[in-house]
Amino acid sequence: MANDATPPLHEIVNSALEFTVPIAHKMGVQATEVRPGYASTKVPVEGNGNHFGVMYAGVLFTVAEVLGGALALASFDTSKYYPLVKDLHIFFRRPAATDVTAVATMSEEEIARVAEEADLKGKSDFSLKAVVTDANGVVVAETEGLYQLRAHNK
Repeated sequence: MANDATPPLHEIVNSALEFTVPIAHKMGVQATEVRPGYASTKVPVEGNGNHFGVMYAGVLFTVAEVLGGALALASFDTSKYYPLVKDLHIFFRRPAATDVTAVATMSEEEIARVAEEADLKGKSDFSLKAVVTDANGVVVAETEGLYQLRAHNK
């Protein structure tokens, strides 16, 4: 008997990253948990270092930025809408010398607001804050991003 079960959302995000953001895939960025209102990603330090032996800043940016797409995939109707990033600020807190994990959340109320506005106007902006931690739980970066959910036909 064939297994017709839908794969977990993090597996769908990981498959999509390979084609939609190939450089993130090449860095080794992977979604670890994705569900409506919650997404986490990770990236290895190996192969992502810089000239002084810690994780390159662009990798830290990427592991956090892709959370907007992962959350959108889990929280909104992707047959009608796609996400895009409009602005993202990163605050580097400490050097990352280990693999890192990034996490972002969105409340049920915010998901409902964004969906309703996108249904009415064809697009809706939303903000996400992400926290990036190293393998020891130390915060190495934080981001504040402005994303938009936009209708495919707009």
